[in-house]
Amino acid sequence: MSDQAIRRPTVFITGAAGGIGLAAALRFHAAGWRVLAADRDAAGLQALQRLTSADRLVTVCCDVTSSAEVTAAFECLKERFGPALDLLVNNAGVLHVGRFEELDAAEHDQTIRVNVNGVLAVLHAAFPFLKAARGARVVNMSSASAVFGVPEFASYSASKFFVRGLTEALAVEWRAHEIHVCHVMPAFVATGMVEDQHADSMDRLGVRLTAEQVAEVVFRAATRRKRLSWPVGGGFRVLRIILGPAPEWLKKRIMGWITGY
Repeated sequence: MSDQAIRRPTVFITGAAGGIGLAAALRFHAAGWRVLAADRDAAGLQALQRLTSADRLVTVCCDVTSSAEVTAAFECLKERFGPALDLLVNNAGVLHVGRFEELDAAEHDQTIRVNVNGVLAVLHAAFPFLKAARGARVVNMSSASAVFGVPEFASYSASKFFVRGLTEALAVEWRAHEIHVCHVMPAFVATGMVEDQHADSMDRLGVRLTAEQVAEVVFRAATRRKRLSWPVGGGFRVLRIILGPAPEWLKKRIMGWITGY
């Protein structure tokens, strides 16, 4: 019996060659989903293929900052799995840590190109596929840094505020197309993204989450009741509750203490 006959759902995951994206690809594949895993890291994608059966996994090299490569990735999706997409996991992202003025302008630019423009490009290309599925979902990878601007993560934090705002807007807009849009907000995750990076906030809050823990929340966001925000990490959830109603001066004080400022 074919995948279409038994109606296996399909997920498209960006940044799937490592970290959260890799863990998510393995989680959805283990649950019986058809997975299209996209990343610019060809070697990482080959490693993913060796971890799974080839029948329900397709990998495609794709830099989300290239409109041509994003278009080609969705053409691959259409060719292999058909014109409908049940779930988009917008996960690809980069991180540069340091005082704003000490980071190169090129590093700030890359953060915006990948974390902002890349998210926009993938969502735009995915829309007709999501609409065709009826009842599709989008999980955007936001961050704990989208609650209040984080010193030494300025452009990264701003990019995740963008993801949060875009998610909230599309959650309303795309209801008319039966597409549910949400975002996952993890605190620090022990992945390659934070290796060789240091900030006082990492020491104070700790890098406690694993990629697998975040991937499990992504899976829940895709398969359980519809929620707009999915915070990940006990400490962050408490901090989010505290910061929510706090006056601006207190938020700045708390963030200054967390980050050593």
